[in-house]
Amino acid sequence: MFYRVAKIICRVFLKVARQWKIYGDPRLAAGQGVLVVANHISYWDPLVIGCSLNRKIFFMAKADLFNIPVLGFLITKLGAFPVQREGADRSSIRRALELLGAGKVVGIFPEGTRSKTGEMLNPHLGAAMLALKGGVPLLPVAVSGTKGYWGQIKVNFGKPMYFTPQNRRKISREEMEYVSRELMAEIGRLLAVIDK
Repeated sequence: MFYRVAKIICRVFLKVARQWKIYGDPRLAAGQGVLVVANHISYWDPLVIGCSLNRKIFFMAKADLFNIPVLGFLITKLGAFPVQREGADRSSIRRALELLGAGKVVGIFPEGTRSKTGEMLNPHLGAAMLALKGGVPLLPVAVSGTKGYWGQIKVNFGKPMYFTPQNRRKISREEMEYVSRELMAEIGRLLAVIDK
């Protein structure tokens, strides 16, 4: 209930104040686990992506955000869960795989942090690992215009990307690097379309 009410309020704000525009198809089939993966330039990004999708999204968010009193409470209520950015956070990986296995939508920013320049950063391998290990499609998303408080926000949804690992129990680094390259190239292509 809280998620739906918050989403309605945010959607009205985005349409009126930020001339929010969606490209591509943000509708996801019910009951299928999907990993939503996007570039990251602003704190607005999770909100904008979450408001664009027809299903609830559980974002992986840096653990420090959960220590900020009001923000920590809000993002927890909205379904976000913490991830430690240093090293492999096994509990957050396990949580993400559980959600994906239960047919939920999980959101992640493979760059690991916001880009200060707007240029895409080199990705970490976590998104690729989760998709390969979880056996779920990756949905590439490009966001533009989310920095600051004014100006138009654009979101471009690509088509789901499917990758099959050679062995789901033991994913090789080469496989993760390949998936990460393909994914970031597609996000870059989607970004170029809306940044013309």
